[in-house]
This record gives sequence, structure tokens and C-alpha cells, in this order.
Amino acid sequence: MPLLILFILIPIIEIALFIQIGGLIGLWPTIGLVLLSAVVGTVLIRSQGRRALEDLQGSFRTLSDPMRPLAHGAMILFAGALLLTPGFFTDIVGLLLLVPGVRDWIMRAAGKRVKVTSSGFGFDSSRQPRHGWAGRQDDPIDADYVVQDDPHTVRDDFEQPQEPPRREGPRKPSGWTRRD
Repeated sequence: MPLLILFILIPIIEIALFIQIGGLIGLWPTIGLVLLSAVVGTVLIRSQGRRALEDLQGSFRTLSDPMRPLAHGAMILFAGALLLTPGFFTDIVGLLLLVPGVRDWIMRAAGKRVKVTSSGFGFDSSRQPRHGWAGRQDDPIDADYVVQDDPHTVRDDFEQPQEPPRREGPRKPSGWTRRD
């Protein structure tokens, strides 16, 4: 439901801003601002993206946690999409996402809602889920199962695959080639 509201609300905001700004400065300056924001955004995305990639590679070299560079890279990518979308509201949000402090704030805010465990990550389970199983993680699950052979074990009765028999005589054209 929140995504539906965003898909309806953002175009309305963009249209209202186009009308207001176009009424203040005129048609061509408004179009010029939209094009200028796309060009400036592209330049900023390149430099910020390069820096995020270097940070990610550095975290791999030092074997440190790559979460921060990955999250920053994803937000920079999203900022680029917003800056290339025509509109003033999306440009403002895209430019804000290019500020490292804003990205850190978003990560901290999202970090309060995400719970990291040894088995992976997920949303904080202290909140009651809307759908599905509401049990605890350590509750037993009753299930039926079938034991199968381990695909990584070596079997003695393994037969080597045989090559298919070769056809004798000339080959016929496949129909995809033309003979002249």
C-alpha cells in the first residue's frame, strides 16, 4: 500500500512543481534546469560511484565488512535513476542521496529495523508479523523427509558415459544453410 501511495503521490508532486517553477521562471529555463540537473547528476554519479567501488574493493582486500560500501553503492545507483528521471522532486531526493552523511543516516535508520543473526538477516522479529507463521525461531517444525544420496560422495558403481555412435555416410544439409 505505501508503494501505491508513492506511485500516485510523486507524479502529482512533480506536476505541481513543474507548474509552479515554470510559472515563475518560464518554459525554457525550466527545461534547462531539468537538463542541467541530469548532466550534473551524471557527473556526480560517476565520481561517487567510482569512490564507492574503490571502497568496496578496499573492504574485500582488507577482509572487512562490505555492507557499508554495498549499501552506499546501491543508494548511489538509486540516486542516479532519480536524477535521470525528469522532475524537481526526484532531483532533490537524488542529490540528497549523493551526500555521504545522508546515506549514513539512512543506513542507521534502516539498521534499527533490521536484525542480523548468524543465519542471515531479516526484519526485527519483536514486531508482530502481519501474515504467515508467528512462531519463534527456536520452535520445532514438524515435517516429513526422505534421505537421498549425497551428490558429493564417490560411488564405485559409477559408469563412464559412452559417446553416442557416429553416423556413417555424408551429412544432409540442416535446412539452415543454402547450397549453391
